Amino acid sequence: MKSRLPIYISAVLLVSLVLCGCAHYRPYPLPTAPDLAKTPQLTVPVRQFWLPGLAPHPVPANGLDETTVVMLAVFNNPDLKAARLRAGVAGAQVFAAGLLPDPQFAAGAYMAAVNYGGDLGLSEEIRSWITRGAARAAAAAAQKQVNLDILWQEEQVAAQAQQLFVQIRAGSRLRAVYAATDRLLAAQYRRDHTAMERGDATSTAVSSELVALSDAETALRQLESQADLARRQLNALLGLDADVQLHLIGPAAIAPLTPTAFHAAIASLPRRRADLLALQAGYQSQEENVRLAVLRQFPALSLGAGFDRELEVEPINGFGPAATLSLPIFNRNRGQIAVQRATRAVLRQTYQARLDAAVSQAGEVWGAARIEAAQLRDLNARLPLLRQTAAAAERSLERSHLNATAYVSLESGYLAKEAQAIQLEAALESEQSALRLLLGLPFAAH
Repeated sequence: MKSRLPIYISAVLLVSLVLCGCAHYRPYPLPTAPDLAKTPQLTVPVRQFWLPGLAPHPVPANGLDETTVVMLAVFNNPDLKAARLRAGVAGAQVFAAGLLPDPQFAAGAYMAAVNYGGDLGLSEEIRSWITRGAARAAAAAAQKQVNLDILWQEEQVAAQAQQLFVQIRAGSRLRAVYAATDRLLAAQYRRDHTAMERGDATSTAVSSELVALSDAETALRQLESQADLARRQLNALLGLDADVQLHLIGPAAIAPLTPTAFHAAIASLPRRRADLLALQAGYQSQEENVRLAVLRQFPALSLGAGFDRELEVEPINGFGPAATLSLPIFNRNRGQIAVQRATRAVLRQTYQARLDAAVSQAGEVWGAARIEAAQLRDLNARLPLLRQTAAAAERSLERSHLNATAYVSLESGYLAKEAQAIQLEAALESEQSALRLLLGLPFAAH
């Protein structure tokens, strides 16, 4: 019996050695409270990120300009923080794909009458050595897809932050115009209401002015509600508490594309837009999965060696090679090959559909932007004359050469056109931002 102890001791030592290198479990509990900041700050080092067109930018001391808002959104957005962790998962998958299977160790003992002994065996599965290259290539392409998907999310967040900045800044300008209109109509109503009490104005005219004043006040309240909603959306995008008041400064000016630049961007779209590049990487990963499935149709082979010691009157030792081979008769991995080829066909059509949609969407936004740009040019050409007319009407009113009703009509008409110009300008800038995203062009700010 004592002669079997070395076999057991060897097995125990080998198992102990293997277990020493194993990972250990540690709990990682979920958070129990929101993680929203009270002040905007960069919580992630800038060097860890790359967003096309987002160059190093000094943060203004007196507020947040357009580029700073975009930087804060890209760096601090809660959804992007979670998405970036996917890069670690993909990296771990590449690491796992490069690992070879552990050798298999076997030990046994037997006893029959006066005959007893033991055996040891060590074997390694060989097919994984053959498929390792394809598995690593598939995982590397999948990791590239994850990184490009994250970049696409970053670009979407950047564009959304830019458009919210445009909306909030335009809302500030619109509020001044709406408030001026409200003051103008309120003064007219008070004046004519007093005149009606004296019998110098009709109730019909005063009622009409009250309706106009009510409409102006409603428009002002709606604008304030929209501005508050946009501010809260921007705070959420920046990972800030909803009640934080941001002080936005500077213009929001996005240079429009020329027709030549637009058509050149459309032609090179598959080589530049991040989501299309991600789908290309995913398709390449699937190509490797198809190759991997084909390689796995070949028989599974394990090679090893065995040692046997038999104890009777005289000890007998035996040592020799061992092999295990699967017979490719029924399966031959045909099911997985069919699945992987069908998946590849789906991914190919998915990419084609995304490319078609990208070109169509860019064309729609381009067309709308050109129409709005023409409308804004025409309106800006008329605004100086309308401004001069309103100023002349005010001077005529002061000299009693023009009645108050005519002056209010001219002034409110000018203010309405000024508000329309601000809205058109904001819509055009938002569409230019969306167009650059759809075309995969680098981020551009004033």
